[in-house]
Amino acid sequence: MSASQFLGLTEVVLREGFIYGIMAMGVYITYKILDFPDLSVDGTFPLGACLAAVLIAAGINPWVVCIVAFAAGAAAGCVTGLLHVKLGITDLLSGILVMTAMWSVNLILMGGSAIKQFFNMDTIFNSGPVQLLPAGLYPHRQLIMVALIALAVKLALDWYLSTKNGLLLRASGDNSQYVINLARDPGSMKIVGLAIGNGCTALSGCILAQLNQNADINSGKGMVVMALASVIIGISVFHRLRFFRFVTMAILGSILYKACLMAALQLGLPNSYLKLLMSVLLTMAIVSERVNRKGEKHAAKQS
Repeated sequence: MSASQFLGLTEVVLREGFIYGIMAMGVYITYKILDFPDLSVDGTFPLGACLAAVLIAAGINPWVVCIVAFAAGAAAGCVTGLLHVKLGITDLLSGILVMTAMWSVNLILMGGSAIKQFFNMDTIFNSGPVQLLPAGLYPHRQLIMVALIALAVKLALDWYLSTKNGLLLRASGDNSQYVINLARDPGSMKIVGLAIGNGCTALSGCILAQLNQNADINSGKGMVVMALASVIIGISVFHRLRFFRFVTMAILGSILYKACLMAALQLGLPNSYLKLLMSVLLTMAIVSERVNRKGEKHAAKQS
């Protein structure tokens, strides 16, 4: 492999890693903070993509589309939360119900078509702020834009989690009784967390659709596995680096995950084996996390 090919593949890994890292940050909130296995991610990811295709084809500003996609994903997350908190449906089943409903919603948005293309339309990668980049950086505009968006989402989540409301959200997952003692409803905080998580997921799907200039309602299959693997890999690998925040670890985990998949493809693994590899990577990440946790507990007892 030549140096130019290696650099090209590295840019692809980073670009996709940052895009899926936005989704991983959202899943970190639902899975790690709230301890909520949210399967609605498989429905809200294509929701963002479908909205991007429909709205951009209608001439809507692509940056406005990103905001709309986040809001739509947040609304779907609220539905998941309401099903669980207000109707008492289990967390897994609530996610499955919303994921199933999103299939029809996405199909309706796409006018009954499974795929919608919007080539030669304005996207965040060819219009607006990206045009201010120097000529030398313009060929790398896609990587630069997704990195900046991922950084913006990370900083926003870091700020939110440090606020009083963010601390209540974190407490809702760790100790709901503490939240009740503060005269706050932990169920409401769960709904907020699910809204943020699915909003990030839909935003990720929206950005990927604008990158590819097409949307596919099947693009959400396996997204929850990818996001969970990214979160668990990131925390397992970087948990000893205390200067990294957990949302940062989620992004880095997403990049590592995409690097593993890319390496497997370069070694000749057929595309039909990718889903199997995704499951294997997730299994390895979960086992590694448990081993690290046991090791830390054992070391703490000895000390």
